[in-house]
Amino acid sequence: MQCDKCRREAVLFQEYSGLHLCKQHFEADFERKAKHEIRSHRWLVSGDHIAVALSGDANSSALLCFLKKLTSSRRDIRISAISIDEGITGYRNMGIAEGIAGLSGTECIRVSFPERLGITVDEIAHQKGIALTCTYCRVIRNYLLNKTAIELGITKLALGDDLDDVAASVMKNILQGNSEILIHSDRTSTGKIPMIRPFFTIPKKEMALYATLHAGGYDKSRCPYNNKPFEKDVREMLDEFTIRHPATKYALMNLKKNLNSTCTGADMVPSCQECGEPSYGICVSCRIIDEVTAHGS
Repeated sequence: MQCDKCRREAVLFQEYSGLHLCKQHFEADFERKAKHEIRSHRWLVSGDHIAVALSGDANSSALLCFLKKLTSSRRDIRISAISIDEGITGYRNMGIAEGIAGLSGTECIRVSFPERLGITVDEIAHQKGIALTCTYCRVIRNYLLNKTAIELGITKLALGDDLDDVAASVMKNILQGNSEILIHSDRTSTGKIPMIRPFFTIPKKEMALYATLHAGGYDKSRCPYNNKPFEKDVREMLDEFTIRHPATKYALMNLKKNLNSTCTGADMVPSCQECGEPSYGICVSCRIIDEVTAHGS
């Protein structure tokens, strides 16, 4: 197939736009969308020290490459990377993330579950069971990212969440009736470093292509504790529906944005006493952190 804009060989077909794009026009389109998100949210300001949560997968690798390219001529913005070692046997080759960071000349800060908290995800799985492992891992990972960012004077954390992630999250919360999460998920909490997500409008397959073109050998391994049957069903349902209706995921993303901007009842939703997140009483995340920090001490 040829590119619909210049007749060079196409590397991608966008179902939602109907366009075949060559490497140059794909990169231009990809970066235009990400830049628009950054400008519309005013996510980059002079003096920023932004840390990419770099796992070495396609999304985080693409994000680091993009931000380094975007800020290459700016001396007033610093880009770093934070890589978390969860302590999972046979998973997460930390050398891949460090290699990707090194390729772009980026400082990579390595943070370890066992070194910081005295526990690994393998141990959590043994103690709590597989069903709870993902929740514990996600909460502790976010806690360590935020704590490390505060310690290093980082002003923003950059996450590689893509359009598929956003759409699946919105649909999952709709099906589970989690209205408070849908409306207040972007609320900034006390003591939390602001998070930026420039790739909200970019589909997962385009993330993988951009990472392939710019980061080379990103990590394709799958966590052995990734056991979320409900979320898996939601993602598969959305993928199948999007084949027939290509704009579906964008519609869900826009629903999230519209809910956040039009629903004004924020003060009516109780907040966690410790972190300020929407919750009735102390939230699950704070209970988990209290538990693991007590274990580590």
